[in-house]
Amino acid sequence: MKGEEKMLRITLVRSPIGRPAVQRRTVRALGLKRMNHSVVQRDTPEIKGMISRISHLVAVEPCEAEKD
Repeated sequence: MKGEEKMLRITLVRSPIGRPAVQRRTVRALGLKRMNHSVVQRDTPEIKGMISRISHLVAVEPCEAEKD
């Protein structure tokens, strides 16, 4: 790997119920399953684009990469 990877902790804070299908699919594609569920994803342009589509449903904070 190339040095320290930047990671993001993404938490679902609002329900996707009643939202357009593309937003519900984006929530699932990020790995979020229920309210207050958090996932850690790499800080890539693809993930940033997904977050921007559902920014009103999630909270995002920087996270330290887990070390093995």
